[in-house]
Amino acid sequence: MTSTAMMNPFDDGKSMAPAMATTVTQATESSRAVAEVQAALFIARTNPRDQKRAMDRILNACCRPSLAESAIYAYARGGSSITGPSIRLAEAVAQQWGNMQFGIRELSNQGGKSEVQAFAWDVETNTRREITFTVPHIRHTKKGSYKLEDPRDIYELVANQGARRLRACILAVVPGDVVEAAVNQCQITLQSHTDVTAEGIKKLIEAFEPMGVTKAQIEKFCQCRAEAIKPAQIVRLRSIYTSLRDGMSSPSDWFEPDESKAPAAIEAKPEPSLKDKLKARKAKAEAETVEAQPVTEEVQSEELPL
Repeated sequence: MTSTAMMNPFDDGKSMAPAMATTVTQATESSRAVAEVQAALFIARTNPRDQKRAMDRILNACCRPSLAESAIYAYARGGSSITGPSIRLAEAVAQQWGNMQFGIRELSNQGGKSEVQAFAWDVETNTRREITFTVPHIRHTKKGSYKLEDPRDIYELVANQGARRLRACILAVVPGDVVEAAVNQCQITLQSHTDVTAEGIKKLIEAFEPMGVTKAQIEKFCQCRAEAIKPAQIVRLRSIYTSLRDGMSSPSDWFEPDESKAPAAIEAKPEPSLKDKLKARKAKAEAETVEAQPVTEEVQSEELPL
């Protein structure tokens, strides 16, 4: 017994075209991705990294003052200062280490949030670390939170959050001693290229002003006048500046409130209420009555002999 499939006489086959096109596109993209991975693995195995040369490239890159100035961040936790390599140093290390792929992918953007993936892959050793996280399109401030609508603001928020996860992925793949050597070289570069002139210190103080940090706060932090700041203190201030710029900490984590603004607030006394005015007027009247009483008795005593 044979069965005959029922055919729809009104179906001309065009309704299946979009679905078939989508399937073909997905298959093509999947094949292309597999080919790229296989090509990356083949190239990495046929051109293995020379670790000594790679280490030399990393240390040479850390000798550049422009990289060293943004290579180390610092933030406060539990009353102590914690420092570490920034995302800029992590990217430089990954580039010079070689045979690595890293980046940030936005997987979806809907419902007022973005699903993002940060990854780092050492193609030669096939060591991979990835972090998938969600970024709500909300910006938090001291005055409250508000929803982001501008696509540029959303992009900057996603990029900022993704950079932190990307740094963690790179540092998890690259050997720890390589990163530590890079940080030490950056510190040496900063100390040897620190600008302690009056103009250099002025530029550093001006860089903190948009973040709400005044010259008086910096002087109190360093416990000396701005003109007497030492090279080691400038290195630390630059690390704090990198932390504030990247959103790792806030000015209140490092600097005490500026006391020079306090007297203005103290001098502005509140205006007395009507009840206080009436009490003051009554007390003044009673005081005048008490003062006038002895004078009356003295006059009466002088009139008695007459």
